[in-house]
Amino acid sequence: MPNETVFALNGKEQRELLERFLRYIAVDTRSSETSETFPSTEGQWDLLRMLRGELEALGLSDVDLDGHGYLTATLPSNLPPGQAAPTVGFLAHVDTYPSTPGKCENPQVIERYDGGDIPLRGAPGRFLRASENPLLLKCVGDTVITTDGTTLLGADDKAGVAEIMTGLAWLLSHPEVPHGRIRVAFTPDEETGKGMRFFDVGTFGADVAYTFDGSVLGEIEVETFHADSAAITVTGEDTHPGTAKGRMVNALRAAAGLIHRLPEGHLPETTEGRESFLHPYAIQGEVGKVTVQALVRAFTREELRQREEDLLRIAKETESAFPGCSVEVRFEESYRNMKEILDRHPVVVEKAVEAVRLSGLEPVLGAIRGGTDGAHLCFRGLPTPNVFAGGVNFHGVTEWVSLRWMAKAVETFLHLARLWGRGA
Repeated sequence: MPNETVFALNGKEQRELLERFLRYIAVDTRSSETSETFPSTEGQWDLLRMLRGELEALGLSDVDLDGHGYLTATLPSNLPPGQAAPTVGFLAHVDTYPSTPGKCENPQVIERYDGGDIPLRGAPGRFLRASENPLLLKCVGDTVITTDGTTLLGADDKAGVAEIMTGLAWLLSHPEVPHGRIRVAFTPDEETGKGMRFFDVGTFGADVAYTFDGSVLGEIEVETFHADSAAITVTGEDTHPGTAKGRMVNALRAAAGLIHRLPEGHLPETTEGRESFLHPYAIQGEVGKVTVQALVRAFTREELRQREEDLLRIAKETESAFPGCSVEVRFEESYRNMKEILDRHPVVVEKAVEAVRLSGLEPVLGAIRGGTDGAHLCFRGLPTPNVFAGGVNFHGVTEWVSLRWMAKAVETFLHLARLWGRGA
């Protein structure tokens, strides 16, 4: 087995990793929750087409960008004839969070970060403060990339995209490192929760897979929430306000009352770790009718059921508090905790742990308070844990990433390719 230094990126390769990342984040790939197209935005197509050209230039085979915006390619096995190995897949998503501007044209590249506060030059008076970001202190001396305070950075998940592309380029330039067949996929609309809607696991053709879409150095996410969405419709009675006494039933007030009744101990802003929550995140309507969109999240199916029962109880209480209004709650499954599947395929996690350790890091098995495309893939028959990509403060203008952390993610990718090349 080659030692760790064989897999470490040299200075030139790290610069190429950085250049890829900066090129990708300059493309506005913000997804949309209201679009009726798939992918949901044209900007995602722009980056996918760019990546298709880069994959073709690298010389990968089976490069295909289909009508749903799934870009896939193959790095053929270089194992000796007759030596078989599982096909391993690597995935990352190209879209960024819908609610924050996503075209990062003015990133700040800070070489040899000194541990102090970082001014965000596009937003005077705004800082990335070390005291509020303890992970920054683990990156003293690193090259740190931040936003200018006006957009998100896009490390979620263009760091993962850049790392996979860099790993592929490295393997192609080091044919002496044996690996089995590798499949890669760059996908749209992960941030809307719809990224795997049309993804064909059978056509992808991997036996196991990894998403590079995590955050902290060395972390392997093996557990997600169980997740449902809730559509709440509050129906009232509208009439002229001048003659409304005894007749009007204001759905806006009833909806506000419903939101106010949500249990204080089960909100995202009051919970952490493995605690469950209800999260109203969008509201629209008028006196006669209001719709509220909410998320229901829990790490166990029992807790998920409890939170949904809370919401149904509150709906009844709201009807009682506002006579004449009706409240309908409809739940829809979003994804399920991938731990249920990964526990049946321990070798997939074990190899990730070994790959992280071979990269010189201490592996940390984590539970993400969210979801990944891997959660959907797990329940479609493709066990897919989530590997760190290095970004921090996702979805906001204080997002940042360390180039060293990204390089370590590439090393982890390379070790995974080599480990699976030795067989299951």
